[in-house]
Amino acid sequence: MSGFQTPASPRRRFHKRSMTGFTPTEIKAIDQSIPIKAREAWTRYAVKEFATPDDLESLFINHVETTLARSMYNCDNLAAYSALSSSIRDKLILHWNKTQQLHTLREAKRIYYLSLEFLMGRALDNAMINLGIKELCGKSVDELGFNLEDVIDIEPDAGLGNGGLGRLAACFVDSLSTCNYPGWGYGLRYNYGIFSQKIVDGYQVEAPDYWLKYGNPWEIPRLEIQIPVDFYGYVTTVTDPKTGKAKKQWQGGEQVLAVAYDFPVPGYHTTNVNNLRLWSSKPTSEFDFQKFNEGEYDSSVQQQQRAESITAVLYPNDNFYQGKELRLKQQYFWVAASLHDIVRRFLKTKKKWSEFPDLVAIQLNDTHPTLAIVELQRILVDLEGLEWDDAWDIVTRTFGYTNHTVMQEALEKWPLELFGNLLPRHLEIIYLINMDFLKTVSKKFPQDRELVRNVSIIEESDPKNIRMANLAVIGSHKVNGVAELHSELIKTTIFKDFVKVFGPEKFTNVTNGITPRRWLKQANPELTDLIVSKLGSDLFLVDTVRMKQIEKFVGDPEFRKSWALIKLHNKERLAKLIKKLTGVVVNPHNLFDIQVKRIHEYKRQQLNIFGIIWRYLQIKATPAGERAKKFMPKVSILGGKAAPGYYAAKKIIKLINSVADVINNDKDVGDLLKVVFVPDYNVSKAEVICPASDISEHISTAGTEASGTSNMKFVLNGGLIIGTVDGANVEITREVGEDQIFLFGNLAEDVEELRQDHQMGKIDIPDSLALVFEEIEKGTFGPYDEYRSLIESVKYNGDFYLVSDDFESYLEAQSTIDKEFKDQDNWVRKSIICVANMGFFSSDRAIQEYAENIWNIEPVSEQV
Repeated sequence: MSGFQTPASPRRRFHKRSMTGFTPTEIKAIDQSIPIKAREAWTRYAVKEFATPDDLESLFINHVETTLARSMYNCDNLAAYSALSSSIRDKLILHWNKTQQLHTLREAKRIYYLSLEFLMGRALDNAMINLGIKELCGKSVDELGFNLEDVIDIEPDAGLGNGGLGRLAACFVDSLSTCNYPGWGYGLRYNYGIFSQKIVDGYQVEAPDYWLKYGNPWEIPRLEIQIPVDFYGYVTTVTDPKTGKAKKQWQGGEQVLAVAYDFPVPGYHTTNVNNLRLWSSKPTSEFDFQKFNEGEYDSSVQQQQRAESITAVLYPNDNFYQGKELRLKQQYFWVAASLHDIVRRFLKTKKKWSEFPDLVAIQLNDTHPTLAIVELQRILVDLEGLEWDDAWDIVTRTFGYTNHTVMQEALEKWPLELFGNLLPRHLEIIYLINMDFLKTVSKKFPQDRELVRNVSIIEESDPKNIRMANLAVIGSHKVNGVAELHSELIKTTIFKDFVKVFGPEKFTNVTNGITPRRWLKQANPELTDLIVSKLGSDLFLVDTVRMKQIEKFVGDPEFRKSWALIKLHNKERLAKLIKKLTGVVVNPHNLFDIQVKRIHEYKRQQLNIFGIIWRYLQIKATPAGERAKKFMPKVSILGGKAAPGYYAAKKIIKLINSVADVINNDKDVGDLLKVVFVPDYNVSKAEVICPASDISEHISTAGTEASGTSNMKFVLNGGLIIGTVDGANVEITREVGEDQIFLFGNLAEDVEELRQDHQMGKIDIPDSLALVFEEIEKGTFGPYDEYRSLIESVKYNGDFYLVSDDFESYLEAQSTIDKEFKDQDNWVRKSIICVANMGFFSSDRAIQEYAENIWNIEPVSEQV
């Protein structure tokens, strides 16, 4: 930017204000007021990238010496991580500014993706890859005396999510940027994540996740953006001085501030950088000086502690009233701040309210943000003075709702009394929405009282509840499932009554996807390079259908040899991580069988561990001289977190660790079977685990898993699947072929009948499972009382997740895997075919379907 000194130019003044502080007309006027040469110079500066390692090194050193106030002689890996991240972020911010200016100038319709989780993982590696500068960064930090991989490993995973819901949202914001769609994510900035999982004597112990301990160089604090959010209070009726009409006014009894933190999200091979805005809760006044002076030291900071607890932890334990209230507080705080921001941005366009859905699309990722429907209606009616019907028309044209479960018990509900106490005006609005809707339903179906009862937002139970999924369906113009099977099931199960009311056209499917940039290029660079060497470019990372072309190399012995060697390298890398985390030594030449995901009874980690116990018993029952011939050496790897209040899930973790302790120390078994529980499973660990799998387990009870995305990550990295006919397993089978997947178990259409039989006492425990239960009852893996509830849930309490029904089929599938894995050359062929046919499962494709079929948004780029 040498020679371009314009301290008083309009452009300089422009940068003193937030870009969103100008209307499109004002931006055009500013642009026209700047000389052409000055505009061109500024543009060149804004898009300039690091040309040589020297460019980056000078920025790096500058950040060490000024931002960190350190000397290069006193620069450790943590300082190097901060300096490198800050250097790259500087460039991202330039792109971010230009992107937001372009979207405003074009008056582009934006999608706002509301998700309570954004499981972003590490940002540094992802940014280097998306910007195409990882090799350059490696050279730069090497010349400065650091190892890039060591610097990358310093970064903690961002504590912004837990499971597949949050990782899906992260993949989606990546794809929005890569595909040049105007989009923002809105979430919460959790101080302590969900929790850090420790394993103590086999038990899960929750500890705070101090992911912000050393700050976060990737976030941009927007401390000037402080949005007041109210709770409690009362509602009055007042006269509007402008219209003379009566209107409702909510007087909150408690107020906190939502402070914005921005997280730039770069696209791959594009200058488009979208934004993830996270809210942090702060008190309106942090310190009560009068109470402090009176000696009331604890109560002087009570308001601060109460406010900050809202964004302290993801999913506060809701096993008690205060926990339920805090979780509802968290949800309203988030949607209120987000909608205030969205509405503020719209008002600057000076357009009519009727045009709001033409510029704004809001997607609800599950039911957590459903309160946004009520809040927008409140804003339009109470604050902006719109007529009720006009406001509701705007609301329903704005929102889309993504459902992530077919299990009725998993659909979010809030006790009416709790809700009304915390959000009195919102409860009134919900009653009015419900009344209008039920009038319409009753008119259309005058004799069907059961239908009216089923679709009501208010559940007439004791106590009464607000059904958030019903509200989400009623307040959205489109409802989508996340896999073909799931989308069909919701129309015939949980939402069948709404299909009758609205018709099937309101319900659609968008099968989930994952970003190949993180889950192939970043997680598996060797495999990516091999594919590039055959296809001639990395275009398959943005046009994943191109991966199909590698299938023609399946007959090439050298290609298969290279493929197998890469898999071995990835297994060696995981073996090192396992030893570091658990002390267990595993052989990377053995079959790696992996199940890592949130611990839940419907995901059936208990089925997996029962199968492991059965295998162990079979090995023990076989004469020592015959064991090596009869059994394929195997490493069973499990991992995942259980919700703090989920008793059964915690017992499953304890059983896994107890079984591992017995098997891993049994000299008779040796290397034939090892069992590992990976503690504190997260995105960065998944990037090591997924490329190392030979087989991965996706074994939920048929009809319970909406989609799953871990199945996609494993197959994209060349692993095969053992799974039920559930979720996206169905579509993966269609794409890769039945010979490349090991399916077992009952089908979704049989599940309800089997459950009814179980309720009538018809439970047939197969001999193999009975043998497993006997061993547990004998105390082989610790006191039986520890696991009694897990066993009795199958034997006596209805076996809701059909463990007994699917166990024999599961063992047969495992036996088939053992036989096929012996033919390593054929196994590698299957692996290649899997990867070649995974192009459909890109999050880019999913985002394009949302954009075309639900959001009605278009890509925007400088070239348009």
